[in-house]
This record gives sequence, C-alpha cells and structure tokens, in this order.
Amino acid sequence: MSPTLDGCAPWPEEYVDHYWAAGHWRGTSLDDLLRGWALQYGPRTALVHGDTRITYAALNRRVGRTAAGFRLRGLRPGQRVLVQMPNVPEFVITVFALMRAGAVPVFCPLPLRAPEVSRIVRLTQAVGYVGPSTYRGFDHIAMAADIAAEGPFLRRVFPFEEPGTASPYGGFTTDTSGCHYFPLASLDSPPDQPLVRGADQVALLLRAARADGARDAPLLVPRTHDDYAYQARAAAELVSLTEDDVYLAALPADHNLTFGCPGIIGTLTVGASVVLLDDPDPAACLAAVEREGVTVTSVTPAGARLWLDALPDVGADLSTLRLVQCGGGPLPRATAERIAAELGCRLQRVFDLPEGLVTLTRPADPRETVLTTRGRALSPDDEIRIVDAEGADVPDGEPGELLVRGPYAPRGHYRAPDHNARAFTADGFLRTGERARRTPDGNLMLAGPPADPL
Repeated sequence: MSPTLDGCAPWPEEYVDHYWAAGHWRGTSLDDLLRGWALQYGPRTALVHGDTRITYAALNRRVGRTAAGFRLRGLRPGQRVLVQMPNVPEFVITVFALMRAGAVPVFCPLPLRAPEVSRIVRLTQAVGYVGPSTYRGFDHIAMAADIAAEGPFLRRVFPFEEPGTASPYGGFTTDTSGCHYFPLASLDSPPDQPLVRGADQVALLLRAARADGARDAPLLVPRTHDDYAYQARAAAELVSLTEDDVYLAALPADHNLTFGCPGIIGTLTVGASVVLLDDPDPAACLAAVEREGVTVTSVTPAGARLWLDALPDVGADLSTLRLVQCGGGPLPRATAERIAAELGCRLQRVFDLPEGLVTLTRPADPRETVLTTRGRALSPDDEIRIVDAEGADVPDGEPGELLVRGPYAPRGHYRAPDHNARAFTADGFLRTGERARRTPDGNLMLAGPPADPL
C-alpha cells in the first residue's frame, strides 16, 4: 500500500491486511464520510459559531461548492495548500473542500510567522495558502505575499474575512510576483463531479510535535483517510459520543486533539454538534458551555487552571458538561482534583501525538489512575515499547524512551528520509523522544523531560 504522495513511507502489506481484517480501516475517505453524514444527519446542526448554525446538509453543500471553486482557480489533485485559520466554520469547510478537490491541506498553526511558514511552503511545495487577511493585528496575507515573492511555489492565496469585515482583498487580484488572490468567499461555484480517491491516500499533513533539530526544518506527519477516520471513530466510541452530544472546540482546531481525538471529526461521525470558539478567554469558554449546552470539551493543563480560576466570577451553569479531556503537558494533581469537584464532570487524561499514538483513561478507571496516568492505548493494535539507551525493553515501572507503531501511526515523516532513518526503528517503531513508564495494569505515565532521539 502506498500513500500515493511522494515523500511518504507506506505501511508494509502485512500490516495493511491486518488493519483491514480487524475492521480498523474501512476504505472510505473523509470526504465520502461527510457525504454520508449529510444524508444520515442532514437537518441536524453540525457546526456552531456565535449566531451561525450550519446543518450537515448545508455543510456538505458548501464544501461541494467551495471545492469546485478551488478547482476552477487551478488547484490540482495532490497539490498541497497551507491552511492557517482560527476556529471558524470556514476552517472545517476549507479542509473538507480541499480534500474534495483532491488537494492536501497542510495544517499550519496560527501563531507561526514568516520564517516557519516559509519553511513549510518549501518543504511541501505548497501552491496555495488559506488564511485570514488580518487576525489579532497580524497581516497574514501580507506574510503570504512576501513568501510568494521568495520562490516558485506559492501562487494562489485565499484570504478569509469574517462576515461584515472590510478587506483590501474584495476581489480577484494578481501581484507583481504572479501570485493570484481569490477571496475565500468567492469560491462559490456549482459543484462538479467528485473525484474518486482511495482512502489509503494522504488526506492531510499535520505539524509534528517537534521540529528536526538536526536540520532546523519543520516535520510534517502524513495522515491517510483510513488511519485518521479510524482514530476519530475509535476515540468517539471510547468516550461514548452520541448525536445528543455537543463538543466545544476551544483549543486550536488544527491540533490533533481538537481535530480528531475524537474532536471535530469524531463528533461529526456520530451526528453531534461542534461549537467552534476562536476566543480562548476562559470567560468566553465557560459562557459557551452554558449557552450551547456543551457536554464534552478538551483543554490543556494551563487552560484548565484558567477555567477553574474564572468560574467563581463568571458563574456559568455547567450542568450539561459531562467530560473534560486534558492533554498537553503535565497536569498537577491539585488541578486534576479540582476539575471534577468544581466543573462537576468527569476528567479524562489524554496523551496524543500527531504521529499517531493516542492514550486515554477510561470511564471505569479508578480515581488514582485518572489523577496520575495518561491511560491506555486507543487501539488494541497499538504497539508500545519502552526501551533503554541500548534499545532493549525495560520492565513495567521502569522509565525509558517511548516507541510506538499502529494502525494510525504513519511509518515516516513527510519528505524527511534522513530524519526518518534516525527516528524510526528498522521494524517501523517511532522513537517518540518521550520518556515514559508503564504501570503493571498497562497505563502510561510520562517520566520527565523528553529524550532526544536524533
């Protein structure tokens, strides 16, 4: 099996056969899944942002019309497009529309600026950029124009404007470097015949947790339709998501945790609603929980503390909230204990890597397990090793470097052969660089600062 995008390592055929036989991979692209969700959940609310409500049927229609617009503006199958956007419906629409047009969205965190974004453009040879004209005082389109002037790749920029916002990019323009500017809102064309794409192809590129220090270059993770759909679906099942749930996407939507653990994709899989919040202020988050009846959300340890400290002043009714996932860095025990007591919901500890491994505590886990560990692997076919400096497995309870492989863990970073030779074992395990230890009952505990696998 090949991901059919140059620079991506394939899974060996024996693993492909096993993941299919186990039912993990089902041969349906994320775009085709959206079409199915539109038929199954059509009038239900898919996305919420402020006063905006978008049904599943409307989401699918807008994706189809935007995809046709991308293709009319010259995007071709397999080309890469950077997506650097806040948590707005247009982020979800853009990602699915690019996939429907056959292009590969490259998730680019909003805080990144010209040096990092330029390196990602060169690595991916991205031909397009989608981003806000300005966001919190920064001119993203001017940045894109400067990057376009540097090299031969970036030639199409699609500025996004909040409704009612004036913009200098109100119509089609071309600059002196030959870069074309098409307002994202102008990509509204009659949908054309959908492309036929294999679910084993690369659906999107995620930014890896760490750059390759040896090359001062970004690392990107190629995720296929099959593997990402499985990750989101399995996570949705584990947290018992139903169509009655409401997921608050308050962390950046381009984070793996927010997008697919179960996040946005897992929520849409079950016909539930996603509330997109582009204001991380804790008061705004708590007010959104009350206003929208949020049942599930994801936070970082720092965000959890801010929510807890803001709650007495905000006084929001959080009675609908049943589960808070906490990922990211270390969670102090005192903060973990406050979450259940003060937010009135269950805490779920999560460890996730864009490279694929997701571990989570379970609903039936003892309190001490939730307070002290990151839980167990999402998939029964996730393989975890903890090894010493010589690469030998250490006993449970002993610290070592965390190695992983599995049905949603790609076998290499994108266009990084030298790095991959160092970061992956000969039999396909990723050397994560994380120090961890495993408890006798199989739960994962991170054991201090990351090791350096490079």
